[in-house]
Order: sequence, then structure tokens, then C-alpha cells
Amino acid sequence: MSLADFFTPIDLKRITPKKGYYTSQLGQKIEHYSVDFPDLEQKVDIAIIGVQEGRNADNNDGCSHGPDHVREKLYILNEGNYNTKIVDLGNIRQGATVTDTYYALKTVVEELIKQDIFPLIIGGSQDLTYAQYLGYENLEQKVDLVVIDSHFDIEDDAHHGSIETTSASYLSKIFLHEPNYLFNFSNLGYQTYFASQESLRVMEKLYFDVHRLGELSGQVAVTEPIIRNANMISFDVSAIRSAEAMGNANATPNGFYGEEACQLCRYAGFNDKLTSIGFYEYNPAYDSNGQTAMLLAQMVWCFVDGFYNRKRDFPLNPKSQYLIYKTSLKHDDHELVFVKSKKSDRWWMQVPYPTHGSMNERFHLVPCRYEDYKTAVSGEMPDLWWRTYQKLA
Repeated sequence: MSLADFFTPIDLKRITPKKGYYTSQLGQKIEHYSVDFPDLEQKVDIAIIGVQEGRNADNNDGCSHGPDHVREKLYILNEGNYNTKIVDLGNIRQGATVTDTYYALKTVVEELIKQDIFPLIIGGSQDLTYAQYLGYENLEQKVDLVVIDSHFDIEDDAHHGSIETTSASYLSKIFLHEPNYLFNFSNLGYQTYFASQESLRVMEKLYFDVHRLGELSGQVAVTEPIIRNANMISFDVSAIRSAEAMGNANATPNGFYGEEACQLCRYAGFNDKLTSIGFYEYNPAYDSNGQTAMLLAQMVWCFVDGFYNRKRDFPLNPKSQYLIYKTSLKHDDHELVFVKSKKSDRWWMQVPYPTHGSMNERFHLVPCRYEDYKTAVSGEMPDLWWRTYQKLA
């Protein structure tokens, strides 16, 4: 089966401005599926995938109509200072069942990653994150998942014995999936009044990284190492405050500001390790004058900008491009090792595998901040080191 079989073409007449596109705009730069399916044998960096599925959205009927509205705004933005090699594959329509849609998205994500093409998904409801995650099932790698959301979507899943789930319970499906190839989960921007104490205890017990909106407000730079550690990202538009992104039935007064959301997406683009991203829950029925669609288009643009400015500096090759720092703890003879890239000034921390751990590697490199190094210099164990070690055990 060809990937083209999963997609329907874009109706360009509906989204193209009356005066057409200027040569500098993405509408002229992106190769899109409106007549012929793009040739993926040519050099392609990013593939845009619309998914018109929203049947299992939690209180957000209509989000299946989101992809073309975002596309319309994205295509009128100007290309940055780089030559984009982006294709727009069109839309995956609703299958006969939700499971059919999941299968289509899973297959597309898996095949694109195998071809070293980055899947950029525009949904659709956030339960599609599970299908995005299933795309890694046959790739024989552990997955670090980052979700940007005001809620933990770990409600009890009613779809037992099926891969189907809902936008309020898809994380439960991921956490319980067998075989388990999830290494770490991080949430950015949860709001405590939306999180039960039981769910917070679950996150702590599993050594997952969850970060309150208040912890990140005004200092979004602290998210960079967390995002840098992700293989896949799921971004729920309801994580953005309603004044900036009203195009969602579950929008609430508090959340990230629009420029913060764009910065998060730029960090995601910078991440050499990231291999897929999905933007979910945008609902044009609740949007005002297309403002949320434009914000999402700008977020995609910022991701692309980061992608084409990647430093390709994941340690440690060549070693001459990195500085090694070693420090000891106050009450222990244990030595902590940090790595700093000369190219980007970004930091990593070495966490040794337990004796029964990896046969091929002696330590695991985890992205960190300069503040983690300063904590170690003061003689204290960084919390990130301990949580990572527990997960490796």
C-alpha cells in the first residue's frame, strides 16, 4: 500500500488568497498534494499531515475541521532565511472507525521516520497522540514523550481490548501499552486545579517530569532541556490562554502566552533528537477571525525556523567540540560529569547505568541546564540526575 492511499488532496481554491501567493510565501515554497502526490524519493525534510479526526474528542466536537484552517494561515507566512524542503501530504480523513484513522496515522508516521522525513501533524483531537506514539512501535527505540497541556489526560479508558481511546485518556493507553517502549514522559504547563492529587502521585511514583504553568510562567527558557530530550511532542492548543487562543471548546483563562507557545515550538525545532510533533484540539467553530489558526500557523513557522537552525551537536562526536566538567558531591565520593557543547553552549549530564543496565553503554546522557551544574558544584545532587538514574534502574 502506498502512503498516497491514506490521503485526500487539499482543496487549494478554498484556502488560496484571491491575489494568490507571493514568491516568498510558504504557499509557493511548500510542495502540496492538490493534484499529484509529492515524490518522497526526492530530498524532503518535513511532511505536513492533516488529520480530520475528532470523534473521540472530549467536549470539543468540530476539531476535525482544523487542519485546512491552519494551512490557510501557514501558507501566507514568508519563508525564513533558509531553503525549505517541505511537502504537505494533504489530509487523513476519518476512517470507517476511529481505529482505522489511528492505523493510517501510525503507518504514515512510521514510514516517514524510516525515510528520515519529519512528520508534522495538525489535528484533530489529542487522542491521535496515541496513534503518533504507535508509529514508534516497530522502530526498536525507547521514546521520550513531551506533552504540552493544562491537564493530565489519564482518565480511565473505556475502550478496553481496542487501540481506540479518547483525548482525556490517551496517556493511560500509552503508559499501559505493551510492549513498553516509553522511557520518559514530561508534561509542560499543567494547572494544579485541573490535576488530582492521585494523578500527581502517579507521576511522582513513575519518576515522570511534570511542570506547573506557574513554574514556567515568565521563564519559558527552563523548558529547553526538557524539550531537547523528547523524541515526540504533543501540543494541546488548550495549554494556551483563551485570550490568545480561543479556538477550542476547552479553552480556559490561564495558560501560556502566544509568544511563549512559539518559543516552545522553536525549542522543539532545535531538538536534534525530535522525530515527530503533533498540534491538536484546534476547533475553528470557536475561533474568532482565525486568530487561533494564525497563532498555530506561527507556532508551526517557529518550529520550522528552529528545525532549519539545528546545531547537530548531540554529544559526543567529535569530542573536540565539547568541554567536560567533573564535580564531586559533599557527602559522597561519587563524581558527576557534565558535557558542554562549544557550538551551542548547551549542557548535558552523564548518568551511569546501574550494573544490570545497558550492555553497550556505560552512561546515559540527559539534557540539563547550567543551573544543574551549579547545583552539583555546590555539592548537592541535582534532582534530574536522581530521577534519571531511577528510570535507568
